[in-house]
Amino acid sequence: MASAAIDELRKQGGGFVIERYTVPGIKDLAAGARILFDRGCDLVLALGMVGRQPVDKDCALAADFGLQAVQANVGRHILGVMVHEEEASDEVQLAHLFDRRTREHAVNAYDLLFRPDAMRARAGTGQREGFSDAGPLKVGDR
Repeated sequence: MASAAIDELRKQGGGFVIERYTVPGIKDLAAGARILFDRGCDLVLALGMVGRQPVDKDCALAADFGLQAVQANVGRHILGVMVHEEEASDEVQLAHLFDRRTREHAVNAYDLLFRPDAMRARAGTGQREGFSDAGPLKVGDR
């Protein structure tokens, strides 16, 4: 996931330095993000895989709560990029999902920092990182 994120960020443009910090598991992502912010990072992409078991979902939820707490405390964005193993029917589809979701979040990260107008332009358009976009809400005639 990290290689895809780095590759996509570099395709978007320059003006940034990438600092990687690897943690042992998804519940450690919040501490890793805080460490990166303390080192001066402006934004964190928190990348992780969630297994198929119910306990894995619980761990992912705990990890997300931790990421939200750090994000609120430091006042900077953390883009949590988690892929749940059960989202794919086989390893080929899972690998594709890892790559696509990571790359789409990397574009979001770049846009948050360097192209906020692009982020605003996508707001409300039903973006779904990793899958086909839902598209904007369609309201019928009244």
